[in-house]
Amino acid sequence: MEDLKGILNACRDIIIYLQTITYLPFRLIFIQCVQLYPLALTKIEESSYVLLFHTPRKKWLTKVALDKRFHTHLGIIDVSSIIGMEYGSAIRTTEGKLIFLMEPTIHDFIMKSERKTQIVYPKDLGYIAARTGLKNGSKVLEIGTGSGALATFMASIVKPEGHIYSFDVNSEFMEIAKRNLEKAGMDKYVTIRQYDPHQGIDVRGADVATVDLGDPWTVVDQAYDALKGGGAFVAICPTVNQIEKTTAQLRKSGYADIDCVELMIREMEAREGMTRPSMRMIGHTAYLVFARKVEKLQERVHQPASEEEEEEEEEIGNKEEQVSE
Repeated sequence: MEDLKGILNACRDIIIYLQTITYLPFRLIFIQCVQLYPLALTKIEESSYVLLFHTPRKKWLTKVALDKRFHTHLGIIDVSSIIGMEYGSAIRTTEGKLIFLMEPTIHDFIMKSERKTQIVYPKDLGYIAARTGLKNGSKVLEIGTGSGALATFMASIVKPEGHIYSFDVNSEFMEIAKRNLEKAGMDKYVTIRQYDPHQGIDVRGADVATVDLGDPWTVVDQAYDALKGGGAFVAICPTVNQIEKTTAQLRKSGYADIDCVELMIREMEAREGMTRPSMRMIGHTAYLVFARKVEKLQERVHQPASEEEEEEEEEIGNKEEQVSE
């Protein structure tokens, strides 16, 4: 830790020196580099956010400000007194309860976000990123902004070179999403527009299209036009009838690799000699429907094979592979 502090201090000294450069081209290049790749700061500053952590179920996200006191059932926390302290430090409330000062992650910002709609949970977010191939530089179309949880997560991955183009018709939800994005520092990577995507979308060449609407099958064609060839589609569907209608429309509209999944997560209570699964778990939140844009071919529009037929085809394929070897 001391070595890391020394390195950071040396880097700051270099920055201070470089800021004295008067030759304009070098100075502009330097400023641009600092904006794109800022040094990690470990100290808590005024206007930064901090996670006040007591236990996994008792933690609060707050903005640091002078003269701010945070009231909890565990006592009062003098937030102004933590300015200048390092993340990871420990303090106590007025009732003597231990609080750790954590630097918020994107998970913290999402789970502590303001909301009036159901959000996409982290257990689904990670799988969406893996299946769609989200990365720095990705261009993403989002249909249905909601409270901005999905946009916040995706922006944290596609930044600094990528961008999210999000559409919604509810102005109240959009204002909430904007506040959540600003809080997480992701607002400059997301463009939110109040517009009905059923009327057509002017986004083209998107790497990924996400749909979080009550009727996702009605915008499958609009997403197809927005995606690049091979681009990934994902719909977040709370109910079974939604995935049935969505997958049927995907087959008609020029998509392949169609897959529907549901993810569940269960915590473990790890105690020496007493480890067991938690009595609580995050069960059903949504079904995820994935697909990829391909060339439209008339012969591909058919009812999917049954599970037995697919297993039989897979078995035949495996035998053919063995023979060819």
